Amino acid sequence: MQILVCVKQVPDSDAPIHIDSDGRWIQTEEISGFRMNRLDEFAVEEAVLIKASSAQTVVEAVTVGPERSADVIKRSIGMGADSGIHIVTRGAKYQSSFETSALIAEYARRRSYDLILTGAMSEDNMQGQVGPMIAGRLGIPWATSVIYEKIAADGKSIHIEREIEGGNRDILELQLPAVLTIQSGINTPRYPSLSNLLRANRAPHEKIQAGDLAQGPFPEVVDRIAYPQKKASGEVLDGTQEQKAVQLVRLLRERALLP
Repeated sequence: MQILVCVKQVPDSDAPIHIDSDGRWIQTEEISGFRMNRLDEFAVEEAVLIKASSAQTVVEAVTVGPERSADVIKRSIGMGADSGIHIVTRGAKYQSSFETSALIAEYARRRSYDLILTGAMSEDNMQGQVGPMIAGRLGIPWATSVIYEKIAADGKSIHIEREIEGGNRDILELQLPAVLTIQSGINTPRYPSLSNLLRANRAPHEKIQAGDLAQGPFPEVVDRIAYPQKKASGEVLDGTQEQKAVQLVRLLRERALLP
């Protein structure tokens, strides 16, 4: 079985965010730390678990981004992936789900992957669109927020359970090849082993220039970004509990929230 896991490099959650002078993206050069998107770690772990339980399974990790993004390929190999592919983009500007999915799908189209895994969403954009868009471009089945999976004995289909509203689950059977976006909690991502990290540092990964795979224009562009604006301020009520209750009722009536 051939498995492709899509991983992304994101800024550390505690990194300060500053907007570029043109107002169209953040100043990534001022961010001191980057790491793998945490939700993608669950996807890598699930692929490695499938590999451990299924003979002759190969796991490859792919990322789309600037040169520094190669670090998440090394981490994926450190977690147990066999090899990696880095689709290199120019600069570190905003990269839409349209562009990312187009690049990964075009690469995957040239290979024979049985299963493509992604995290449920990225921590920076939080759109959850790349997985379904990859499936749409390749014309194969897909499922989001997968919390359980089991590949059939014949290797032709996969049983999955996915989270839906109200704490319920969908139970589906998909024909392979397919795309799954993996939800957190499906497993416990392992810490990269020293032997695998040493292997990742020695093993060259495949590098492909984004322009060699898919050309724009892509239908989404950023007009501008801005910091959230404070729209309203709270009001603190003083006095005893009875006085506060009277004030609260008065305020609610003034706003036509009480008769």
